[in-house]
Amino acid sequence: MEISGFISAVVIGIVIGVLGRLVVPGRQRIGFLWTIGVGIVAALLGSAIAAGFGVADTDGPDWIEWFIQIALAAVGVTALDRARARR
Repeated sequence: MEISGFISAVVIGIVIGVLGRLVVPGRQRIGFLWTIGVGIVAALLGSAIAAGFGVADTDGPDWIEWFIQIALAAVGVTALDRARARR
Protein backbone atom coordinates (compact mmCIF):
# COMPACT_ATOMS: atom_id res chain seq x y z
CA MET A 1 0.00 0.00 0.00
CA GLU A 2 1.35 3.39 -0.96
CA ILE A 3 1.35 6.33 1.41
CA SER A 4 -1.47 8.02 -0.50
CA GLY A 5 -3.59 4.88 -0.13
CA PHE A 6 -2.91 4.82 3.61
CA ILE A 7 -3.81 8.50 3.99
CA SER A 8 -7.02 8.07 2.02
CA ALA A 9 -7.94 5.02 4.13
CA VAL A 10 -7.50 7.09 7.30
CA VAL A 11 -9.57 9.98 5.91
CA ILE A 12 -12.34 7.65 4.75
CA GLY A 13 -12.12 5.87 8.12
CA ILE A 14 -12.62 9.16 9.94
CA VAL A 15 -15.67 10.03 7.85
CA ILE A 16 -17.23 6.55 8.08
CA GLY A 17 -16.48 6.29 11.81
CA VAL A 18 -17.97 9.68 12.62
CA LEU A 19 -21.07 8.98 10.52
CA GLY A 20 -21.42 5.58 12.20
CA ARG A 21 -21.18 7.27 15.59
CA LEU A 22 -23.83 9.82 14.62
CA VAL A 23 -26.24 7.02 13.70
CA VAL A 24 -25.94 5.38 17.13
CA PRO A 25 -28.16 7.15 19.68
CA GLY A 26 -26.81 8.24 23.05
CA ARG A 27 -23.29 8.78 24.30
CA GLN A 28 -20.53 6.38 23.29
CA ARG A 29 -17.67 5.80 25.70
CA ILE A 30 -14.99 5.25 23.09
CA GLY A 31 -12.26 7.62 22.00
CA PHE A 32 -11.59 9.27 18.68
CA LEU A 33 -8.83 6.82 17.74
CA TRP A 34 -11.18 3.88 18.31
CA THR A 35 -13.74 5.63 16.13
CA ILE A 36 -11.16 5.97 13.34
CA GLY A 37 -10.17 2.30 13.72
CA VAL A 38 -13.76 1.15 13.56
CA GLY A 39 -14.33 3.41 10.56
CA ILE A 40 -11.33 2.02 8.67
CA VAL A 41 -12.37 -1.57 9.30
CA ALA A 42 -15.98 -0.78 8.36
CA ALA A 43 -14.86 0.96 5.16
CA LEU A 44 -12.73 -2.02 4.11
CA LEU A 45 -15.37 -4.62 4.98
CA GLY A 46 -18.14 -2.54 3.43
CA SER A 47 -16.20 -2.21 0.18
CA ALA A 48 -15.62 -5.96 0.09
CA ILE A 49 -19.29 -6.72 0.76
CA ALA A 50 -20.41 -4.19 -1.87
CA ALA A 51 -18.02 -5.75 -4.39
CA GLY A 52 -19.42 -9.17 -3.54
CA PHE A 53 -22.93 -7.97 -4.32
CA GLY A 54 -21.74 -6.18 -7.45
CA VAL A 55 -22.75 -2.69 -6.30
CA ALA A 56 -19.28 -1.27 -5.59
CA ASP A 57 -18.84 0.47 -8.96
CA THR A 58 -21.78 2.42 -10.28
CA ASP A 59 -22.08 5.34 -12.69
CA GLY A 60 -22.90 7.84 -9.97
CA PRO A 61 -22.19 7.99 -6.25
CA ASP A 62 -21.93 4.59 -4.60
CA TRP A 63 -24.78 5.14 -2.14
CA ILE A 64 -25.30 1.46 -1.40
CA GLU A 65 -21.61 1.00 -0.57
CA TRP A 66 -21.68 4.04 1.72
CA PHE A 67 -24.82 2.74 3.44
CA ILE A 68 -23.17 -0.64 4.06
CA GLN A 69 -20.01 1.02 5.41
CA ILE A 70 -21.91 3.35 7.74
CA ALA A 71 -24.11 0.51 9.00
CA LEU A 72 -21.03 -1.59 9.73
CA ALA A 73 -19.42 1.37 11.53
CA ALA A 74 -22.56 1.84 13.65
CA VAL A 75 -22.53 -1.85 14.58
CA GLY A 76 -18.80 -1.65 15.38
CA VAL A 77 -19.18 1.47 17.53
CA THR A 78 -22.08 -0.10 19.42
CA ALA A 79 -20.21 -3.38 19.97
CA LEU A 80 -17.06 -1.61 21.16
CA ASP A 81 -19.04 0.70 23.44
CA ARG A 82 -20.86 -2.22 25.05
CA ALA A 83 -17.63 -4.20 25.45
CA ARG A 84 -15.98 -1.24 27.19
CA ALA A 85 -19.06 -0.64 29.39
CA ARG A 86 -18.79 -4.15 30.86
CA ARG A 87 -15.40 -3.39 32.36
